[in-house]
Amino acid sequence: MVGSSHEAMHRIFQKDPALLTRALQQVLGVPFPEPREFAGMNVDVTGIEPVERRVDTLLRAETDEGAFLLVVESQRKPDNSKRGSWPYYLSYLYEKYRCEPVLIVTTQSRATARWAAQPIRLGLPGYHSLSVRPLVLGPDNVPVIADEREAERDVSLAVLSAMTHGRGPHAAAVLEPLAAALRTVDADSAAAFVQFVDSCLADPQAQQIWRDLMAAVNYFWRHPLAQPAARCSSATEPTGSRSNRRAEWPGLPSTGARRWKAFFAHYRVTRTSGSPHRSMGIPFSDSARFPEYLTTSK
Repeated sequence: MVGSSHEAMHRIFQKDPALLTRALQQVLGVPFPEPREFAGMNVDVTGIEPVERRVDTLLRAETDEGAFLLVVESQRKPDNSKRGSWPYYLSYLYEKYRCEPVLIVTTQSRATARWAAQPIRLGLPGYHSLSVRPLVLGPDNVPVIADEREAERDVSLAVLSAMTHGRGPHAAAVLEPLAAALRTVDADSAAAFVQFVDSCLADPQAQQIWRDLMAAVNYFWRHPLAQPAARCSSATEPTGSRSNRRAEWPGLPSTGARRWKAFFAHYRVTRTSGSPHRSMGIPFSDSARFPEYLTTSK
């Protein structure tokens, strides 16, 4: 079952697609051409076989050098089945859209990053019929942004930094600068970023620091994305306290489905070519699932 940190590690690129290309350029040193436009796309890569296959996030980037499909996979641990599914995804997407696919893997784990970065080669040794080289964003290359001015220069990258290092020793160091930088962005974006970071913090002390920093920010707790502190594990708080805390914020969505329904309700859609599905920030599959929440305001 997909966990909240898994979701956050790829959905941030749906919120700010340009962050993905900045990360490729600035973090990985990949000379990716500057996109003119992004569009969320259907994440379903199921063929005629009765087996459902989905990538985590799929974006189309239009550049002066052509269109690229940015395939984002959030990976919590090594999974040998991905050595077969990732080549399939890329081949299927190229055949369907005739655009060059680019595979980007995000992870909070150094060991998983090393595993994911290994090239996938299929065929005879020395005569490979297919080679796949994933681009990996992980703790070893995503910078630790612990300076407030640096965080303000690129808030989305600072959020990605906090998420990526959320399970490591640098988690607490990035939180205060990021909290200050969030005041420079609009309330809806800040509320979504707050939830992304919260879901990626593994250390209870770092998580409490983050929630203490956010406690005075009223727009966070009023936002439909917000979850009360009851999301803490029952192992770290007394029995019954979770339900008591929930009562402090009545009406907030509780289940994952309702939480993400509220999330997409607060995305703003930019129509392209008259289609709400070619949008900034909303993948085709989710906009199709919750059409009643689409707006056309920018």
